[in-house]
Parts: sequence; structure tokens; C-alpha cells
Amino acid sequence: MNKIKMKLLLATAVIGISSAAGAASHDVGVGAPSVNLPVTELKFFDTGLHGANGRSTLQAAPAHGDLQHGAHGTFIKMPAGFVSDVHIHSGEYWAVVISGVGVNGVPGSVDVPLPTGSYWSQKGGERHVTKCVSVTECIFFINQTNAFDDIPDVATK
Repeated sequence: MNKIKMKLLLATAVIGISSAAGAASHDVGVGAPSVNLPVTELKFFDTGLHGANGRSTLQAAPAHGDLQHGAHGTFIKMPAGFVSDVHIHSGEYWAVVISGVGVNGVPGSVDVPLPTGSYWSQKGGERHVTKCVSVTECIFFINQTNAFDDIPDVATK
């Protein structure tokens, strides 16, 4: 099985896993109850998405919405030293660094360290790489108006 098919299979697995985890997420919107969710109660699951080194994987914990079917807010845990493969997402997302130091940029760009409290947005359809450059794991909160996907960049295969 080639790398592209394997990554698409893994992305499908992520969506399937996230649908089960999504049951723990909270609805938001007009009339929805208020929610208080301590960090100790986040339920992270392994997404199966590997970094460029092929060893470490991303973890995700739902906060609101449904990662598989639409708008969502999700905590992403990235191991220290993690570097994603070049990839795209079909929709734009917005991210805040909760802990650690992250980097997000187009391939070949200068790394801009994003410490705790930093923000970035990622345009849908744009090739990019996301990294955790701190000595400790990174936790990001992403907000997206459509379902999550991780599409391998065929130009780098």
C-alpha cells in the first residue's frame, strides 16, 4: 500500500474514532446549556496521524461540535519534536496554543515560534506543516466550521 493510500486510510480511521469520542463533546449555540470542562476531564484519543518521523501520533479531545460531521472545537495534543508531513485541510481553521511552542507554516518558510497564548489561522487548501518545537508536548485548541480532514500533499510524494 503506498503512502498516500495509507494516509487516507489513517485519516478515515481518525474520523471514525472521533465520532465515538464526539459523543462526549458538547453542543453549542442558542439554547444549549453552559459547559464547564476542567482540563483533567478532557478525553484524548489517538488519531492515528503520524508525524514525519513516523513514530509519534497526534491525540485529540473534543470540546464542542462533531469533528467528523461539521463545526467543532477540538484540543490537539502534539508530542515534543513532532513535525507533520506536508498536508492540506479542505476548510480553514483557527488555532490557539494552550501549552508548548508550536510552528505552523508553508513548506520552506521561516519557522515563527508560537508560544503559549499565540494564535494562527490556516487557510483551507493551503499546503502547510505543523510542528511542536518545545521540549514538552504542545496542546493547541482548534476551531473549524466544517469537518476535520488531513489530506496528504501528493506533490511531496
